[in-house]
Amino acid sequence: MINKIKSLTNTEDKKRLMSNFFSLSVLQGANYILPLITLPYLVRVLGVEYFGLLAFAGATVMYFQILTDYGFNLTATREISIHRDNKAKVIEIFSSVMSIKVILMFVSFLLLTILVFSFEKFSKDALVYFLTFGTVVGQVLFPVWFFQGMERMKYITYLNILSKVIFTIAIFAFVQEQSDFYLVPLLTSVGFLVAGIWSLYLVKKEFEVRFELQTINTIKHHFFEGWYVFLSQLKISLFSTTNIIILGLITNNTVVGYYSVAEKIMRALAMMQSPILGALFPHMSKIILKQKAKAVSQLKKVIFFGSIIYAIVLSTVFVFSESIISLLFGDSTKESIVILQIMSIIPLTIFLNNIFGTQILLNTKKEKIFFLILLTAGISNLILCSLLTYFYGAIGTSVAMLIIEIGIMLAMYYFAKDFLNDSKD
Repeated sequence: MINKIKSLTNTEDKKRLMSNFFSLSVLQGANYILPLITLPYLVRVLGVEYFGLLAFAGATVMYFQILTDYGFNLTATREISIHRDNKAKVIEIFSSVMSIKVILMFVSFLLLTILVFSFEKFSKDALVYFLTFGTVVGQVLFPVWFFQGMERMKYITYLNILSKVIFTIAIFAFVQEQSDFYLVPLLTSVGFLVAGIWSLYLVKKEFEVRFELQTINTIKHHFFEGWYVFLSQLKISLFSTTNIIILGLITNNTVVGYYSVAEKIMRALAMMQSPILGALFPHMSKIILKQKAKAVSQLKKVIFFGSIIYAIVLSTVFVFSESIISLLFGDSTKESIVILQIMSIIPLTIFLNNIFGTQILLNTKKEKIFFLILLTAGISNLILCSLLTYFYGAIGTSVAMLIIEIGIMLAMYYFAKDFLNDSKD
């Protein structure tokens, strides 16, 4: 057994991959456990309606997180990974990406301000939306893509756990009654900001990478480098975040609350895949074109074992969904049970979508195909979700998401299958 473990870590690349996997496993463990502690508390203290309001505000602000991310968590990660030994190039990438993200942050704030003061549904809770926007600022400051590209995920782990722990403790300390609902986005934003500021300090101290002004042409190059991935990420929001927006506009905050309870559990289950796939992406960026047989072999193993694990976990969640909802959130959220059952298969489709799309299509420079699949899915979801939500409420919303996710999985596989079936270097 010891010899098998040694064989898995007998090269520097494998050691780094295992280290990154371990770091991200710890991180996702915290991301999985801490929300399951705070969310039931928030639903019980704030009530389903105010919980739904916060979920709707979070979904709204998520658009601006996608805009400021601009796909850099994939494209900049790939570029940093490829050029990590070239200090000047790393500084160029870091400085250009940070410049673009800060500009997009100010554009986002302007757009949010226009939105909030143009519609009564938003203006009556303006403070909630502006406080929630603090998460965008913190996310801009936190260069996750830099640490992933450097394959030094332990820093991401330390910083994210710090912010989550601060948020969790603060929630129990300060949110005591329904009128404290505005403290939730405030405390969440503070956690993001602390992690973001500290991360920039570590970039300079540990990696000796500093911000330097870049030429307009250099910034434009990195901007257009991430264009297709950004559009693809934007399309993803059209069948995830947008579903909550559509539900909130057609129904009310209470229904959004029921839907969000189930969706939070589903997203927590989906995060189980993040450690291995997050560590795998920069690794695949380096070997997928030069060592194709090795890449195919590793991806097939991940697909096999990942699918088995998810099948077991998600089947258990489906069978015991009533007990899970009642135990975590109380009897006031029984309407969430059927929604959770419908969504229970989605984490598996997200897992396979990541393998076929992110790991294969993006790393083999097929960004346009990746984009077109998600564009088609996004447009289809707008139509399907609007119709099903109008007639069937939150259940219709969840059915629409399931149908679209399955469609994406089949399309991604269709364009990735030739790569998986070809084991020649």
